[in-house]
Amino acid sequence: MKTTVVNIVTPDGPVYDSEVSMVSVRTTAGEMGILPGHIPTVAPLNIGVVRLKKDKTTEFVAISGGFVEIRPDKVTILCPSAELADSIDLDRAKEALQRAEQRLSGSENTDVQRAKLSLNRAMNRINVKEGNI
Repeated sequence: MKTTVVNIVTPDGPVYDSEVSMVSVRTTAGEMGILPGHIPTVAPLNIGVVRLKKDKTTEFVAISGGFVEIRPDKVTILCPSAELADSIDLDRAKEALQRAEQRLSGSENTDVQRAKLSLNRAMNRINVKEGNI
């Protein structure tokens, strides 16, 4: 079976580096499936989940936007933050969700756009951890 190398990198360093048979990401234009040999592409990413199909298993990584660079033999995802499903602290994600909800229902001084992004990131992390993808 053909594979492609996938690297997920954040400002804090690499989060994922392995060979997979398929990658699925959510770009700003919609869902994109990437197989080995894909044409070269660069696309902006939304907050979402990266699905990495490997043999008969699928691994999930929560990302907070960024960019994907696709080459025929390699996929590189550059994002502000990324967490493997197994390493997400569910309690911490739920606390972040509550804080974002409080900010959105709070005072007029709230930066609504920033609070919505925080809410989306927290919900994404919770969904990835709980398998609600």
